[in-house]
Amino acid sequence: MSCRCPPGLPPVDPRTDPVLVLRGPVTRDGVAGLADVVRRMAASSEVVVCDVAGLGPPGLGHVELLARLELAARRGGGRISLRGPEPGLRALLGLVGLGLQVEGEVEEGEPAGGVEEAVETGDAAP
Repeated sequence: MSCRCPPGLPPVDPRTDPVLVLRGPVTRDGVAGLADVVRRMAASSEVVVCDVAGLGPPGLGHVELLARLELAARRGGGRISLRGPEPGLRALLGLVGLGLQVEGEVEEGEPAGGVEEAVETGDAAP
């Protein structure tokens, strides 16, 4: 038994999501400008990655910032995904009910890659 690889390079997904690096502290005037940037980025890409590792200690100001950026991304036809959030920021976002996706994690309702559902004997065929 033998296997031949097709000639040429393997197919690669050329899509890369744009990244917006956020550094703290962010002022109220800065939020409006960032929202405009995210809206434009979301218009050309489905997901805008927001690197939040440099925001500093989490607070309600960060929650407001991320809520406004998510709203701006949705208005542009996309959404945001967080890169490098501190556990405290994730807990605060969960506490206020702002369930943002974190880069590299499976979205809610989607199975993790490579995971198959178990089938019990006696289950009806789909």
